[in-house]
Amino acid sequence: MSRCKYFLLISFLFFTLFTACSQSPTVKDSEVILPAPTILPTTSTPQHNYLWWNDVVFYEIFVRSFYDSDGDGVGDFQGLISKLDYLNDGDPYTKDDLGITGIWLMPIFPSTSYHGYDVIDYRVVNPEFGSMEDFNEFLEEAHKRNIKVIIDFVVNHTSIEHPWFEEARSNQESPFRDWYIWAAEKPTYKGPWGQEVWHFNYDNSYYYGVFWSGMPDLNFKNNQVTNEVFDIVEFWLKDIGVDGFRIDGALHLIEDGQVQKNTDATHEWFRAFNEHYKELNPEALTVGEVWDSNFLAVRYVKDQEFDLVFDFEQADAVMLGVLGSDGQRVLNALEFNSNLYPDFQKANFLTNHDMNRVMHVFQGNENKAKAAAVILLTSPGVPFIYYGEEVGMVGAKPDEDIRLPMQWSTELNSGFSTGSPWRGVKDNYLDWNVDTLNLNPESLINLYRTLIHARNETTALRVGAYQTLKTNERNAIAYARVLDEEIIIVMINLENDDKKVVLDIPVELLAPGEYEVISLLDSRELAPLTVLEGITTNYAPKEIFTPWEYLILKIKP
Repeated sequence: MSRCKYFLLISFLFFTLFTACSQSPTVKDSEVILPAPTILPTTSTPQHNYLWWNDVVFYEIFVRSFYDSDGDGVGDFQGLISKLDYLNDGDPYTKDDLGITGIWLMPIFPSTSYHGYDVIDYRVVNPEFGSMEDFNEFLEEAHKRNIKVIIDFVVNHTSIEHPWFEEARSNQESPFRDWYIWAAEKPTYKGPWGQEVWHFNYDNSYYYGVFWSGMPDLNFKNNQVTNEVFDIVEFWLKDIGVDGFRIDGALHLIEDGQVQKNTDATHEWFRAFNEHYKELNPEALTVGEVWDSNFLAVRYVKDQEFDLVFDFEQADAVMLGVLGSDGQRVLNALEFNSNLYPDFQKANFLTNHDMNRVMHVFQGNENKAKAAAVILLTSPGVPFIYYGEEVGMVGAKPDEDIRLPMQWSTELNSGFSTGSPWRGVKDNYLDWNVDTLNLNPESLINLYRTLIHARNETTALRVGAYQTLKTNERNAIAYARVLDEEIIIVMINLENDDKKVVLDIPVELLAPGEYEVISLLDSRELAPLTVLEGITTNYAPKEIFTPWEYLILKIKP
């Protein structure tokens, strides 16, 4: 060790000891003491300069399918309230909740469809889910548990049954006519994925709807539309008190002729949108759905349009890499996207409500589902978990079958409803449900729970720098998360064979010296690490790395 590094280390240790000894013994929120070997938790006072969402693990919920409180077969806000303790009971001393600190609610507005993405009214809630008073109670109870809540905000289009469109389509002289996009004759071009986008209206004109005929696009070249949407944003942020929005179909907001995504006008509008909501609440979060290449998606973050965008490319790479035991594919994606996005301002996920579920993609292979969960919850960015992934729910297209009722227990309808569910649960619910999996310490749900709490309690896993580490096995992946003196190493064997996995510890990662190595997941001590000055150190934490085994290592001087 150089004299400079040695002096700094000694100074740091002395300062830490002196500070600890001189402070009052009063326990602060950020210093909650738990019995060894449990990790000391962080709290709402972060140990870094990032914004609050970098400390959050989000959970995506389809209200219709989460929990039915009144037996009508449809999930509702009171059902959400009754299950909040499952997500986070608000007590930092308990570890039997999942540890979720953020919720994204899929659309909660009145709608003509089961999914809610064709909105009829933006200022009320879907009566099938309850009243606005019920939603306010849910929001209050979530905030009591320090859970942030963002809602799906569908601004690209409305329902054909929205009063704006009903008047626009029936009266060409109405001021609402220009709130949508019309053509006297049907244009010949198709949509971004070859779909029909011009739809016949009964007055022999055509209206534009990029997704389908039931969702006519709003015309954001009309300032009245923008002003109305801005007023709706103020209603939900100021009057109701949500913590932000997930913006659906953001890349298609404003068309430029046949250019129907990522137009300059779209970027300009979202910059103004960002300024507006930040004036209302500087801490409000927006997450953009920009389902495109990251080279195009990252602009929405870099140009201060959204706080985060979903990283679809990384999701694909992780899922396909784990599915095919291709470790290099996973590492390439983690490294590339970590460098592409400023300060890791992106939203990570595995699959969502528009994609086949994780366990379906992995064909029921629990080991692969566990490996993907480890990557999701230890990689840079803000993680989003789709409800039910933690209990291995399965489902493939059509969309209704990837949005099925949550599997809570072995009871009728898996405990989702005492009535007839809006859609039936999968046959595997007797084995794959919350109650049953909770009893098995090695289950998928208990891994999710452990991973989420570990992330909540380990600053480096949330905002630490990312570094890929080399191993002697292509498909045994390894990477480090580093923040100051906190160093975490993640290792996963993505193959079905036993391996002796040897890590290369680069000279810049650790100063020369002796290190303890402790498993962050269960506090086991592993082989100690000796780092020599000026050379790459070879390190094997254990003799044999079994098939699909994973380790999260905390390196301590």
